[in-house]
Amino acid sequence: MAYFPFFVDLTGKEGLVVGGGAVALRKLEKLLPYGPHLTAAAPAFLPEIQMMESVTCLETPFTYTLLQGKDFVIAATDDLSLNRRIAAFCREKGILVNVVDDQESCTFLFPALVKRGELSVGISTGGASPSAAVYLKERISEALPERFGEILDYLASLREKVKLLIPEEGRRAGVFKALFTACMERGRPLEEQEMQAILEREERP
Repeated sequence: MAYFPFFVDLTGKEGLVVGGGAVALRKLEKLLPYGPHLTAAAPAFLPEIQMMESVTCLETPFTYTLLQGKDFVIAATDDLSLNRRIAAFCREKGILVNVVDDQESCTFLFPALVKRGELSVGISTGGASPSAAVYLKERISEALPERFGEILDYLASLREKVKLLIPEEGRRAGVFKALFTACMERGRPLEEQEMQAILEREERP
């Protein structure tokens, strides 16, 4: 069965990553830009994890008390049995859990992720082919301008101005489409004169 791609606001949510190795590092790196409060628990950590200022590192073996108050958990140890015990307890308590390399124990999956500013594209094949997910991630990344995040911020900054200039919703949608197309053609936000030229053209009856 395919997985439905919910997009969830993680700002301020409490997350626990159990594990201190390379897999745990990758999960932390994916999560950090989305603003959760992250705790990592393991007997030992890679130096890269210890250097993450936004992650609370607890040098301790896993205990179930670590799950208290957590909104989601990542089981990323190299002990399959431990990962499955963590998953079972999370399911019992209604805590979202992801177990590395064990889809059947997961209640949510990590997608192959493309992020450019406010844009997030998540790709999942439901575990059928991680290679296919990586392939699509690479193709999408190649199709996007490097400054796509800046383009989104720029377009968002124009919303109120365009609403005031063009009250009609149908025409306004056409203006936003024209502005976006121009940004994509240039691979960057528009200069002031470029933006004004489009607005003047689209304002004409």
